Amino acid sequence: MLSPIFAKTLVRGRHIRSFRIQPMPAAGWIASEEADERVVLRRQYADWHRVERAASRFLGEVAELRRAGWVDIV
Repeated sequence: MLSPIFAKTLVRGRHIRSFRIQPMPAAGWIASEEADERVVLRRQYADWHRVERAASRFLGEVAELRRAGWVDIV
């Protein structure tokens, strides 16, 4: 599996939120979001513009979580 083009994990207390966009050879990209190890969203995209929109949405959600006190896992 190739390295993700987007990967963010944040934590607050015992809660964890993860966002990832992973290239899949010959299949496009997989965008996924997890909350406390439960898959909230998993979509496969073949169109780069949809990947860009997913990354933009993830960035917005990460920013909202940070404002709410969540911190990045290093």
